[in-house]
Amino acid sequence: MIELSPFILSFKLAGLTTVLLFSLCVPFAWWMSQTESKSKPIFEAITALPIVLPPSVLGFYILVLLSPQSAIGGFFEEIFGIKLLFSFTGLVVASCFYSLPFMIQPLQNGFESLNKYMLEASYLAGKSTIQTIWYVALPNMKPALMTAVIITFAHTVGEFGVVLMIGGSIPYETRVASVAIYEMVEMMEYDKAHIYSAIMVAMSFVVLLSVYIFNHKQKKIGII
Repeated sequence: MIELSPFILSFKLAGLTTVLLFSLCVPFAWWMSQTESKSKPIFEAITALPIVLPPSVLGFYILVLLSPQSAIGGFFEEIFGIKLLFSFTGLVVASCFYSLPFMIQPLQNGFESLNKYMLEASYLAGKSTIQTIWYVALPNMKPALMTAVIITFAHTVGEFGVVLMIGGSIPYETRVASVAIYEMVEMMEYDKAHIYSAIMVAMSFVVLLSVYIFNHKQKKIGII
């Protein structure tokens, strides 16, 4: 019998991460797309680090950052009584780090592809920056939005290395689908591992197919 709790936990983690990153990355991606600061390449390199860093390296530094001995980990534990390591809350924080580039890069590219005259017209009409982003920029970059949200969600669901280092494998708390598959292989329960892996493959394919179909439709609409 298939235990659904790892998948439910994975989707819950991915959903929260996607919502949090979207809220945080929209203003930052907007600033990155509009600024002419010489420090822009530095910020771009920093936000892209999770793509190239080995999960063990990224996981280690997040582990240090969230530990009770660190300023951040100690603050949350002393003030709020929240332990970030080996908890679902810690997984959410960690997932925001390793999924950051998958949200911010499509958003930044989307903002940069917008017609500058359209944005200037919004400002001339008396719209504030927030109103321009919300009512003008975002509605005119739907493919970028779709890509950012879906790829971030899918990447968070499939992450393994960082999740295992930060959360371990606590049933109903941190034992997400990717960790469950790893444990099944370790215990040589290949039949269950095949089922869980097949579900993950099917889900990933559907996610990517949805993105490509949506983007192709948007391009056709734009051509027409």
